[in-house]
Amino acid sequence: MLGLSRPRAVPYEIIAIGTSAGGVKALAVVLGALPADFPLPLVIVQHLDPRHDTILGEILDRRSALRVKLAEAGEVVEPGAVYLAPPDRHLLVTPGGRLDLSKSDKVRFVRPSADLLFESVAEVYGPAALVCVLTGTGSDGSTGARAVSSRGGTVIAEDPSTAEFKGMPQAVTDAVVVDLMLPLGGIADALVALSEGTRRL
Repeated sequence: MLGLSRPRAVPYEIIAIGTSAGGVKALAVVLGALPADFPLPLVIVQHLDPRHDTILGEILDRRSALRVKLAEAGEVVEPGAVYLAPPDRHLLVTPGGRLDLSKSDKVRFVRPSADLLFESVAEVYGPAALVCVLTGTGSDGSTGARAVSSRGGTVIAEDPSTAEFKGMPQAVTDAVVVDLMLPLGGIADALVALSEGTRRL
């Protein structure tokens, strides 16, 4: 059932986003609509060509009021900053909000893996974690979303019927009871309202 109504025991502390095909455009829409004073850090897995360096951080930084950068091992996440997994590296969040990069085995044929990012966020933040799956092919993110949900965190999926590529959001909605399923244009507003505590699920 969508739109479950339950009180939040704890405020959100982090947002993790997973996306693949069509994700650059989708991220530009979401990040571009978030205000400069957005109160939470965002950690993002976008599947990228592992053979090349990426300028995705620079592209999204120009289109967002937030600071967008490639994640670096050892840095601690800060409110209002966006951290992108570098090509061919898993991005993990460890206790204290410290980032870790790993070249461990691919998961579901991909590295970085949204599943691993989501699982690390679930373990560290529990009910204070909010994850979102956007457009993409395959099923990356569905296992991690289940981990987040099982620990009391919140799962948002882009509506598969309107996503450019429905594979990833559909896999998540098949795997777990998502808290919100929204068209792309409604996701940023939901993130703002949830982070401010003005919207209840």
